[in-house]
Amino acid sequence: MTTARAPLCLALLALLACPLPVLAQTYPEKSIRLVVAFPTGAPYILALLISDKLRESLGQSVVPDFRAGAGGNIASELVAKAPPDGYTLLLTSATIVISPSLFAKLGFDPFRDFAPITQIATVPNVLIVHPSVPAKSLSELVKLAKAHPGKLNFGSGGLGSGSQLGSELFKTLTRINIVHVPYKGAALALQAMLSGEVDMVTSTVPATIPLVNAGRIRALAVMAPTRVAALPKVPTTAEAGMPELVVITWYGLFAPAGVKPEIIERLNAEVVRLMNAPETRSRLAKVELDAATSTPAEFAKFVRAESEKWARVIKDANIRVQQ
Repeated sequence: MTTARAPLCLALLALLACPLPVLAQTYPEKSIRLVVAFPTGAPYILALLISDKLRESLGQSVVPDFRAGAGGNIASELVAKAPPDGYTLLLTSATIVISPSLFAKLGFDPFRDFAPITQIATVPNVLIVHPSVPAKSLSELVKLAKAHPGKLNFGSGGLGSGSQLGSELFKTLTRINIVHVPYKGAALALQAMLSGEVDMVTSTVPATIPLVNAGRIRALAVMAPTRVAALPKVPTTAEAGMPELVVITWYGLFAPAGVKPEIIERLNAEVVRLMNAPETRSRLAKVELDAATSTPAEFAKFVRAESEKWARVIKDANIRVQQ
């Protein structure tokens, strides 16, 4: 080795010996803005938890910025246009990949404009009916609907809402005719069921537990691969003979496209660690949330599959949202 080349070789060896890229070691050097698409419920809980724990592990403040509106699209567009430096992140739900199938014009593309970091949590949904509906199981509900096409109805939180899409998937899989009755929010749809205005609703498990236990509504099936501890007697859709009827509300973390891979990996490692901590899982379980994490590549594959799944449902149901 010549004397002139020795310093260069030593520098290369030193670089290769670094356990992490220098950028990942120095990031973050200032506070991080966590844009949250929904200001209530699970997103609110997750935003406060993540911002608190990341502040401890990253050594910088993580400030939640709640930007509600347009079904999460306002928050998504804001982050899509943010500088790709890792200091603006998005906490949102499946709406980020569902919106392109619902709206003719959007200010973002979920695959071009974002870098997936990790899924963070899930909430199973449950198919519920009013006690006056004679069906005691999923198969009985299908038989009832086929015997009386167009007579039963289901409520939802509005056009394109998760509660509508869950019920539309049920209709598509069973080829039944049930009339859609949209409301301005999932809570109003649930209230309409309680009053007997609608026969069926697809709802998240946390919203239904006290009502099921009080006998005010009847849960026919949990729309997830496994049963829910809080509803131990309610079978899964797979147990009821419909394994394809899976409707799980999920939440995930994204960055603007172009953020350096080492920053994405650093954020992924920190969030996965904190979400899988026993203390975190225990806290989430108390509000019926399940921690669910993934690598960036796994999350990217998952959101692509979710986009394709719900695009088919939206097309089959001919759902259009006016802008």
